[in-house]
Amino acid sequence: MKAKVMDTMQRFSKAMFIPVLILPIAGLLIAIGNVFTNPRLIEQVPFLDNPITMGFGSILSASLLPILTNLGIIFCVGIALGLANKKKAEAAFTSLLGYLVFLYAMNKFLELRGMLVEPDALQGSGQALVLGIQVLDMGVFLGIILGIVVALVHNRFIDTTFNNAFQVYGGARFVFIVLIPILVFSAILLSFVWPVIQQGIDGLGGVISDTGNFGIFLYGSLERLLIPTGLHHLIYTPFLYTSLGGVAEVGGQVFEGARNIYFAEIADPAVRVLSGSVIWDARGISKMFGLIGACLAMYQTAKPENKNKVKAILIPAVVTSFVAGVTEPIEFSFMFVAPVLFVIHSALSGLSMVALNIFGSRAIGPNGFIDFLLYNLPLGVEKTRWPIYLAVGVAFFFIYYFTFRLLITKLNLKTVGREDSGQETKLYSKKEYKEKKTGTVPDPAMPSASGGISALIVQGLGGAENIKTIDNCYTRLRLKLLNPELVNENLLKEETSAKGVIKNGENVHVVYGLTVPQVRGELESYLGREAEGDE
Repeated sequence: MKAKVMDTMQRFSKAMFIPVLILPIAGLLIAIGNVFTNPRLIEQVPFLDNPITMGFGSILSASLLPILTNLGIIFCVGIALGLANKKKAEAAFTSLLGYLVFLYAMNKFLELRGMLVEPDALQGSGQALVLGIQVLDMGVFLGIILGIVVALVHNRFIDTTFNNAFQVYGGARFVFIVLIPILVFSAILLSFVWPVIQQGIDGLGGVISDTGNFGIFLYGSLERLLIPTGLHHLIYTPFLYTSLGGVAEVGGQVFEGARNIYFAEIADPAVRVLSGSVIWDARGISKMFGLIGACLAMYQTAKPENKNKVKAILIPAVVTSFVAGVTEPIEFSFMFVAPVLFVIHSALSGLSMVALNIFGSRAIGPNGFIDFLLYNLPLGVEKTRWPIYLAVGVAFFFIYYFTFRLLITKLNLKTVGREDSGQETKLYSKKEYKEKKTGTVPDPAMPSASGGISALIVQGLGGAENIKTIDNCYTRLRLKLLNPELVNENLLKEETSAKGVIKNGENVHVVYGLTVPQVRGELESYLGREAEGDE
């Protein structure tokens, strides 16, 4: 039962990642649009004071801002797509139809019951216009709920077929037929149930708000602690995109969630000071500064004969973390060999958010330095107080460095380069890997025609017959195996440059970093399998 629950949660977490991955892109482009319309910047750069660049910036921001006000349908389609076992395109299309059916069913029921408020009294009523339809204001939760419902029905009935005249009503059409009464009943039920649920959500947000810095610390720590399970998306997503992360009115529109509020405000030059949400996206301190200090500590405490090897391993990981905010290559370098360091890292991540809150900085850099530049600099110091962010980051660089160095030396932790005599370093650089193979060896992302890295991955996973399913997220190859005990972790790490291996029941995650889509594609090609869900 525990394995089933974890498997379900991991699948849901991965499905959530599909729409979440799109939203930062929209935010970046909104920030770029703001560069061309920012009054302070225009004063300093006269070239920008022309109708062409200002018009371009206005159009760019205005065209992308609706993504933030229509998150329900985005999450509905994204989650249905992610949770569908097969025929994902049909699942996504059905979810769009189902979303519309639900909206109109709820609107008509509220109208028949006399529960609709006047359009000019929507604010504060618990109702809102969604795609122009007045319904209960369920925000992104509506999309999450409907995405799950559609996926469950789709997976159960997508293979249904009929004979003779009814043949045309099989497959995706039958899924939609089954969905209609379910969606209508759900719309009626949620008309009564959702106001109670909303009170609970508001209460939880209030508890975190009332607990102040402790609530922020708890959020920041849990977001890191859950990385080994792959469930950390479930922690930060609700705070960034629902009312748990705050509610604010910007330019006459109400936005929910810390990230949505931030994006809306940077798109509106009239807003002079960013609203104080319950929790905002302040994960960048540990990514851009803290883990770099940790890497320096691991390098300096490595054995002299291993320092060149450790340098080759950690420098690419540091650059990736600082520039792009991808931290798993670093975290997996000490997560399992020295778990106490991972616990300390999680606590320090939470403390960094508390520090930013205490000093009043609302700058963000969730995906590294590029995000930091695009989101914060065009807004100026007054709005974001970004210099405080940098100062706190430098402070946490030293806090991480001295804490990690002290613990590594005092507890004799076997971090990278400190392995016992005769034990090989767990992680390898590409250069060392090629030297070890005494010849040119393909990159994990580019296996050779004869099998290359894919053949080694299959061997490390216990053979082709042991692999049930293949999938991936942002940095991990996610697999289901018949017998996880057959996994050879040392082979995967040493021969395929895997950064880490996580086993949880039949679910096995192998961390390869940003090259994982190519790794998965080549592995499926080597095994002669179609991409999951494409049949």
